Amino acid sequence: MNEISTSIALIVVLFALLGGGVWVGLALAGVALFGMEFFSARPAGDAMALTIWGSSSSWTLTALPLFIWMGEILYRTNLSENLFRGLSPWVNRLPGRLLHTNVLGCTLFASVSGSSAATCVTVGKMNLPELRKRGYPDAQIIGSLGGPATLGLLIPPSIILIVYGVAAETSIAKLFIAGVIPGLLLAALFSGWLIGWALLHPDQVPEITARMGLREKLRESRQLIPVVLLILSVIASIYTGIATATESAAIGVLGAFVLSAWQKSLTWQSFKDSLLGATRLYCMIALILSGAAFMTLSMGYIGLPRQLAQFVGSLQLSPAMLIIVLGLFYIMLGCFLDGISTIVLTMGVVLPIIQAAGIDPIWFGIFLVITVETAQITPPVGFNLFVLQSMTSKEITYIARVCAPYFCLMLLLLVALWFFPELVTWLPSRM
Repeated sequence: MNEISTSIALIVVLFALLGGGVWVGLALAGVALFGMEFFSARPAGDAMALTIWGSSSSWTLTALPLFIWMGEILYRTNLSENLFRGLSPWVNRLPGRLLHTNVLGCTLFASVSGSSAATCVTVGKMNLPELRKRGYPDAQIIGSLGGPATLGLLIPPSIILIVYGVAAETSIAKLFIAGVIPGLLLAALFSGWLIGWALLHPDQVPEITARMGLREKLRESRQLIPVVLLILSVIASIYTGIATATESAAIGVLGAFVLSAWQKSLTWQSFKDSLLGATRLYCMIALILSGAAFMTLSMGYIGLPRQLAQFVGSLQLSPAMLIIVLGLFYIMLGCFLDGISTIVLTMGVVLPIIQAAGIDPIWFGIFLVITVETAQITPPVGFNLFVLQSMTSKEITYIARVCAPYFCLMLLLLVALWFFPELVTWLPSRM
């Protein structure tokens, strides 16, 4: 098949560039340039310039650097330490102890940002230093951050659910509500994995530093109030319609400054360091986004996603087999394209196939988003892997390996959703 040979050629070029030490964003752009030059009649030069400029100047993308800056402020003041002081008394008795703060933090921030990358960066900036300081193993710290950070795509407000709702002409409000139970269930599975790991490896979990009664726990929980107020202000600004997701990110930055100034932990030096740190990290992410945008355009001109989707439709599969094949198809695409681009490029072909098979588009939307979530921690182009690499300086292969259990848990949830579709459809049916 022509699409198979094209896919193999692009994969070989990508691995050659990454193996040669080329920056990820430039490697993606290089693969896109190669694809357009050899497999498309469209000139690549002006397309590359327009696409990279358009992707980097997008207004909706403004939320990402703002949320990154918010995380930097929290990281460089004592707000992140206060978050730990408030949460640790309640999770210290669970197997795995403070590792659960990664899951809780990602679940909370996912309801703020709607972005997997922003969730990973912000929670990572707060939690990585604290967990390392307390002696938790790096593998579990990074894994329990990379996996749960994908909840930013599922728990509303989710940017990718909005894109799917528009493409599938489906109620976005119902999609948001449908994502609540699977999102919370996935968070529970992540915590359950940490509990199981801790029971099997008790020697790798640091001891409890101090045991507290209920009164002491409540007293320590006062440390949560500033961070909880910050999160609630961002959530409330979105759900009350006062602000868009981008504007709520600005509210989060302002709130972080106000709280850190009120606690007298904000200095001119910490302000400069937070701004420079956010700039460096966002530039790295923006370069990857620009390369991914150009690669998406290249794939569109080559016609590879559409050809593969049409091939799946021609197989005349049963609903169960169709879902399995589509799941594998989207996981494969997610290795090379971002989730939004994957949906935009394929929905025109896949949606009629789904409707003909009698599959609920609301259910399929949640299934699709969870499948795309798995791609965030799947090499070679799992975006969360690159974000974690920039924060931890670990190899991509190492990060992918420690995130692998969370990939399996997401697959387990997909199986559960097939056998129990009410987990998705029950809440929307109550609207």
